[in-house]
Amino acid sequence: MLLTLFLALSCWLALRTSGAGWAYDTTLTPFGSVRRAFAEGGGAGLRRLADGLLPLAPLGVLLPLAGGRLRTAWLPSFAQVVGATTVIATTLEFLRTSWAGQVLNVDDIVLGVIGAALLHLAAVPGGRAMLRARLSAEHAPGGSEPAAPQAPSAPPVPVARHEAPTAARLPVALPGSPLVAAPRPPSLVKAGRG
Repeated sequence: MLLTLFLALSCWLALRTSGAGWAYDTTLTPFGSVRRAFAEGGGAGLRRLADGLLPLAPLGVLLPLAGGRLRTAWLPSFAQVVGATTVIATTLEFLRTSWAGQVLNVDDIVLGVIGAALLHLAAVPGGRAMLRARLSAEHAPGGSEPAAPQAPSAPPVPVARHEAPTAARLPVALPGSPLVAAPRPPSLVKAGRG
């Protein structure tokens, strides 16, 4: 949700028309506009760096959040953020050039990717490690939350598959079976008569 809102805001900002009456020529040399800005003065150079690094920097955190994976190695996560930010920055730059009438500047792409990569390295690996440590502490025995007591359960009663598991099974007296013709012992016969 946050990623979608951020991308919509970035598209809106990219398609806004520039209020300046003049612009530099198309810059296809990496860091050409940054060198030109530093040649004008240190404040202009820092402002150009901030204008390039900050707009897409939140992608360094929002892209991993959209993935939602907690147990990911830092290098594949970093590579995914750099790749996705490169595609997004290039798309925004071409939208800005074709629809908003601004000139193409490769530094906007390069600095946008660097800003997202730096924020990713600064926040995501440490944040994931902290969340993993917190989850393992909660699930460890003797963790912060005591386990709920469980009711004792009766041991399972083994039941053969071919027999019905009911208590209503009674011996059936068949003719000629030992249950029908069981003779009484003589001591019981005499005691019963007297």
